[in-house]
Amino acid sequence: MVSAVTAAQQAATGTQAAGTQGASAASAASLNYNSFLKLFMAELQNQDPTSPMDTTQQMSQLASFSQVEQQVKMNTNLSTLISQSMIGQAGNLIGKTVTDSDGNTGTVKSINVATDSSTSAVTLIATLDSGSKMTIGPGVTIAAATTTSTSN
Repeated sequence: MVSAVTAAQQAATGTQAAGTQGASAASAASLNYNSFLKLFMAELQNQDPTSPMDTTQQMSQLASFSQVEQQVKMNTNLSTLISQSMIGQAGNLIGKTVTDSDGNTGTVKSINVATDSSTSAVTLIATLDSGSKMTIGPGVTIAAATTTSTSN
């Protein structure tokens, strides 16, 4: 039994090592889930029939791993939702006056939305009326564009 479980663990480790470094959390969880199932099946196939594994323990292991997998999927979906929300709000910045923590200021002419594929992090980069670029994030103040009025 020990050798079968060890072989299954080595197969699972080999499967994980074959993955790319840029794998997302969801695909990493999928590899881990597949590895778990391989180990679980090896345990079931090679258990001592006179002393089988406790079914309560089996179900507990399976339920725990399913919860972790669902949490990873939920985090991925939440990241996607946050990214889409930021993209939707990016258009509202055009025409606004922005000031960063160093005192640089300008009116936003366009927004570039960049997404890091490995972390799903969204970065907003504003192009100002002066042609300079400013990353929109903590420390940046956004205000309505200043207008000059003329009276007759």
